[in-house]
Amino acid sequence: MAKHIILFDDYRRDQLLPLTYTRPVSHIRIGILTINEKWEKYFNQTCYNLTQDYLSGKFAIPQNDGSECLLINGGVLPTTNLINRIKELKIGESLAKGKTIIAAIMPHSDVSLGNLNTSNFKAKFEFEEEIIEITQPWDIFMLNDIALEADWELITKGRKSQVLSSTNKAFNPENIFIEEGATVECAVLNAQNGPIYIGANAEVMEGSLIRGPFALCNNSTLKLGAKIYGATTIGPHCKVGGEVNNSIIFGYSNKAHDGFIGNSVIGEWCNLGADTNTSNLKNNYANVRLWSYLNQRFVDTGLQFCGLIMGDHSKCGINTMFNTGTVVGVSANIFGDGFPRNFIPSFSWGGAQGFTTYKTNKVFETESIVMARRGLELNQTEKDIICNIFNQTAQYRP
Repeated sequence: MAKHIILFDDYRRDQLLPLTYTRPVSHIRIGILTINEKWEKYFNQTCYNLTQDYLSGKFAIPQNDGSECLLINGGVLPTTNLINRIKELKIGESLAKGKTIIAAIMPHSDVSLGNLNTSNFKAKFEFEEEIIEITQPWDIFMLNDIALEADWELITKGRKSQVLSSTNKAFNPENIFIEEGATVECAVLNAQNGPIYIGANAEVMEGSLIRGPFALCNNSTLKLGAKIYGATTIGPHCKVGGEVNNSIIFGYSNKAHDGFIGNSVIGEWCNLGADTNTSNLKNNYANVRLWSYLNQRFVDTGLQFCGLIMGDHSKCGINTMFNTGTVVGVSANIFGDGFPRNFIPSFSWGGAQGFTTYKTNKVFETESIVMARRGLELNQTEKDIICNIFNQTAQYRP
């Protein structure tokens, strides 16, 4: 086995913006775990990331030590059969699905994004089975049920759940797993349509209604009377209330009050004000069109149901209304009445009445306070990433 495992970004990175402005593709959460965490669990080994230069201060590959490296596509989800096939590879060989490189082994000295094309390998093998991959933002909620069930099996295999309190009503309780330190009281948990996972030190407050598949990750809170439809994932250190349907919240984000989000993906360090609502279905039932950074235009998702895609550090005020298929970039601040447009560039400040630029010094002030509340620091590495994204996205602001 190669000494280092490195997950790399490919063309899909640009298709997954704005979520990938602040992270490699493999750090997207789908199911219970991020893609990076899935590969680490399968291999029982730390995985590194080969990504954009401006992110390398936070997500780096090891120094060249002359070893062999296993490169794995960061947008592909692992399966047992895929893992077994990858383990058969030798140096100079690659595994592909059509034009997509899934994995390859190469000398550490050759590791770069530019070297990851099929012509650079002495042997290319085709993986005969279908692969599970994310290529567009909406794939994250569309595939969340498959990913969540696979992660549930991976995490809980051979382990015993904590006992669910008798104050709860559970359906199909063998499909419910409660980690140590979690608190669940006076809730209804229906795992008939998919598993339910409650992470360590998480809390499900009284009156919550949960229909699986569902994951509440470590140190997160489901507020009083929350209504959750699967397949939904709430990442670590989140507070969520109101109604949520088939959505993923990456982590460190809050939707703490009433309001609805559906068929949506919310990044880290976001906050949705009280009674924020997203439309996930057009009044005429037509396919939803979504802003594409790669195509520089709105594209047809082929979906009837698609809500909100929100990048990291973005926030909205109380009673915010998002149109069907809205894309919000990084560090936007949205407030006021009416429907804002359905593409809101990064570092936008305003709402339906218009936007100005949210300057980075103001962003830093807010994020320093927000992160300090979770015992974390907005360090210089994070500031440099934010500044780089600010420059990258200037073309989209007035």
